[in-house]
Amino acid sequence: MSTTQVVRPAGAGHETLYVLLLCLIILAVAGSVIAMHGESQEVVAVPSHQLDARRDLSAAEQGIYADLRVTLDEIQLLQQEHSELPTPEQLAEEGFAPFAQDASSVSRGNHRWQILEASAYLGLSQAPDTSGSLLMRVHGAEPDIWLNRSANLAAPSDLSDQGLIAAGWQQVVTQFDAGVTRQHRH
Repeated sequence: MSTTQVVRPAGAGHETLYVLLLCLIILAVAGSVIAMHGESQEVVAVPSHQLDARRDLSAAEQGIYADLRVTLDEIQLLQQEHSELPTPEQLAEEGFAPFAQDASSVSRGNHRWQILEASAYLGLSQAPDTSGSLLMRVHGAEPDIWLNRSANLAAPSDLSDQGLIAAGWQQVVTQFDAGVTRQHRH
């Protein structure tokens, strides 16, 4: 007497349903947490005579802008030692970017640097389609950097804010907002 016993496979339908239900609950909770903690991001527009360093500059211009801000410390130290601004040639000899003529400076517009009125550095771009010309007024701890994307540009005669604006220069400003730095509130 042989008895055959039929064993049916366990139904996976209920287990699958429970896993899907658990996934939906997790997604719903995560979505509600994100919705409650989300912040609106307001982009503050800058005046027409200014450019935002993050949003409005090309990659080459951002690189030169960053180099100028970093080199300012060295410029101020050399100025204290010699009681005058170091020349672009002196800065190039020391290897300070963007004054040094290297592959990076050539690819960023091959600027020709000069001192204006013993208070500003002017870098005339040789490739205005890559990068505009830059002007850095040196006064105080913060550099005052201006950009002009015109071709065949001459050195400005008036270095005041109004004179530069009238000549088509735009001041480069840095804004720190939620897009730049994340704020963690505990």
